[in-house]
Amino acid sequence: MQLFIEIAGWSGAVIILVAYGLLSADKLSSKSGTYQWMNVIGAAGFVINSGSKGAYPSAVLNMIWIGIAIFAVVRNRAAAEGRNQVTTESAPR
Repeated sequence: MQLFIEIAGWSGAVIILVAYGLLSADKLSSKSGTYQWMNVIGAAGFVINSGSKGAYPSAVLNMIWIGIAIFAVVRNRAAAEGRNQVTTESAPR
């Protein structure tokens, strides 16, 4: 079990760093689902690792991080669906 916890923590760190690097290099947009899901998965790894070690401030921070990323995914999906609906409604028949 300890090995799983360590792998989760290190994997989470790598995923979040890669996501931030891709965002900073303009390879991903902050509105992309890929970027937001990388944040969710990476933060979940941190929650597992820090929570198991009793580092509750870090675990709570990362749970909030997950909530923000999921909110962004839902918001961006709703915005995209709204754009698609407007495009479909305004298309000539």
